Amino acid sequence: MELITFRNQVFEAGYKLGMTDLELYYEKQESFSCEIFKGEIDDYQSSSVSGVSVRGLYNGKMGYAYTEKLDEESVSFLLENLKVNAVLIEDEPEELFEGNADYKEMDFYSPALSEVTTEDKIAFLKAVEKEIYEYDPRVVQTDYAGIYDKSIEKALFNNKGLELKDRNNLMYVVFSVVVKDGGEIKADFHFELTKDFASLNAETFAKEAVEKSLSFLGGKTYPNKNYPVVISNNAASTLLATFAPSFSAEKVQKSQSRLKGKINEKIASEYVTLTDDPFLPDGIRSGTFDSEGVPTKELTVVEKGQLKSFFHNLKTAKKDGVKSTGHGHKASYKDTIGVSPSNLYVVPNEDSYEELYANLEEGIIITDLAGLHSGANQISGDFSLAANGYYVKDGKIVGPTNLMTVAGNFFEMLQDVEKVGSDLIFSPMDAFGYVDSPSLKVKNLSIAVD
Repeated sequence: MELITFRNQVFEAGYKLGMTDLELYYEKQESFSCEIFKGEIDDYQSSSVSGVSVRGLYNGKMGYAYTEKLDEESVSFLLENLKVNAVLIEDEPEELFEGNADYKEMDFYSPALSEVTTEDKIAFLKAVEKEIYEYDPRVVQTDYAGIYDKSIEKALFNNKGLELKDRNNLMYVVFSVVVKDGGEIKADFHFELTKDFASLNAETFAKEAVEKSLSFLGGKTYPNKNYPVVISNNAASTLLATFAPSFSAEKVQKSQSRLKGKINEKIASEYVTLTDDPFLPDGIRSGTFDSEGVPTKELTVVEKGQLKSFFHNLKTAKKDGVKSTGHGHKASYKDTIGVSPSNLYVVPNEDSYEELYANLEEGIIITDLAGLHSGANQISGDFSLAANGYYVKDGKIVGPTNLMTVAGNFFEMLQDVEKVGSDLIFSPMDAFGYVDSPSLKVKNLSIAVD
């Protein structure tokens, strides 16, 4: 059954059952992934998943239901399950957005990317792998080599007259390269995210991937103490992504954020401006409306260190007596409405990565972090994480360190940011929005080198 026909039948049947407000959300995801190992396909997956969810008021309570099928049987299935769930749910009922608002007319979908053939994707992987092995004799293997692409199409309707459609797609390539020199083995990864497959260059990709791994050979131990630190864009992005939920009004209202009650207060240094932009042309989460149909908009969360706003959906906004910021989010058609940013990032400055450490008499550069799930407390902000990086002396990189442990507090670290780099680059992380940061120079952090 066509989507519009299905929607009409759901709304008509729901009205007859006494449902005053009804919403239908449609989602279709198509994905492809391929991994290779020494020229052979190691894993290959291609899938297309679609489904609809219905949300509606029954006897004054909001109920939910979802299905993967668009047929007459599913109409009654959805509405009967909605009635049952409405009785069980004890939360305050949600409100549907009427849609009497202006929406930007933008299309984030790349037709050219959708036309890239499977053969071309695999050929690119094999070309990169070949270049990696030929680049340096110390390359042992590619521990991980994969290409991924995904497209997502969304539609949202309600019986208040709302009718919205949106789509997006993306591709990224990831290689982890293992190198060996004598008895020492090191590995690092390199990725590129794009909507322009033609812009990918196998030789350039291979060079960057191998050089990153080679740069960690010859690691040394240095004294354990507090050092001035430059956190690279990749490491800063993962750290920001870990603590991004602290800016959710949902977390704040549940007293699960240290930022509760701090609107218009200084929570970071004057160099830190944090922006959420749903209109980035290449953003994973770019879109003109959120999962409730509220128009999206660019939002300054932190401006020159001052906390300006939390992320709100309709429910949290009503509770705080403000308007939704357009950050109602459901991870899929199966989920209920939560709160999440779209494309969240620290606004870059003019200093290059090299300029951030050029004046350090002694310091540490952190290139990547591990253990974020177990070593970081999102509420308190405390973290103790494994890290890789380099030792800096007299403004120059001396060489890599052995594995480090870096400890501190995220919110205190924001206060200690002394410079923000110009090297903003987005990564394929999507656990809590599309989050990234340029490299950051921080006054000091506790560093212990193994």
